[in-house]
Amino acid sequence: MRQLSLNGRFMRFAGSALLAGTLLGGCAEDPSGAQADYAEASPVSADMEMAESASDAEATAAAPPASAASALPDIPVSMPKISYVYNYGFELPGSDIAALQKRHADLCEAQGPFNCRIVSMSHSGDTGEYANGNLQLAVAAPKARAFGEQLGTAAETAGAEQTSATIAGEDLSKQMVDTEARLKARTVLRDRLMEVLRTRRGKVSELVEAERSVARVNEEIDQARSWLEEMRTRVAFSRVDISYGSTTATSGNFIDPIKSAFGSVSTIAGTTIGGIIMLLSIVLPLGGAAYGLYIAKGYIQRKRGTLAEA
Repeated sequence: MRQLSLNGRFMRFAGSALLAGTLLGGCAEDPSGAQADYAEASPVSADMEMAESASDAEATAAAPPASAASALPDIPVSMPKISYVYNYGFELPGSDIAALQKRHADLCEAQGPFNCRIVSMSHSGDTGEYANGNLQLAVAAPKARAFGEQLGTAAETAGAEQTSATIAGEDLSKQMVDTEARLKARTVLRDRLMEVLRTRRGKVSELVEAERSVARVNEEIDQARSWLEEMRTRVAFSRVDISYGSTTATSGNFIDPIKSAFGSVSTIAGTTIGGIIMLLSIVLPLGGAAYGLYIAKGYIQRKRGTLAEA
């Protein structure tokens, strides 16, 4: 038994020595083989390297190319909300104002109701007087300037002279943003108050006050919506004001002076009679006073002559 144990120990020692010699010989002959054996003996390091390589590959695949990055959309920028007012002035003979006014109105109606609308139109000036007129239009903002050029062309064709042309703008961006924010806040408040009324939580006085608050908030919401819609309309449609003035008084025909003369007969007669009455009111008192002085003077002279004879 003892000899068998010693033999086993010897065999194990010999095997270990042989393995150590083989490893040392391999390391000396092929250094790269040691690195390969070390790599095989260190699987954790290999796994880490593989993971890093895989992550690098994923990052490379996930990164967009330069052309794709340049094609990405820009950050949206809110454009200013500006309401424009265009003013045009034309001068032409008074008798031609109505025709040019009608021509401009027809140009507006030809654009259609979604592009141009007539807001107001006026004309004044009788025969023999200086005439004038006004026309107010609402034109779609993107087409307002081009439509102004059409107005000038039509006026030039009619023999009118353009005397003025102005453009004025008002930035409504802040007012619209503030109104929208107020509208959202009031809508949230209204919903909360309606929830209180639906659940019937609270005292009777609180519920009554909630109903009053709902009515007040609804009024503010309607008012804010009205303001917001008005400002949106002012931005979407530019106002175009056109004024017409006459360079000379309007002319009439052959009968007009005769009609005017017959129409002024009563005025002339009334003026003449009035002048006579005013003259008599001055002359009669003065004539009466002068006649009285004349009578008094004659009486005094006769009295003196009688005394001298005596």
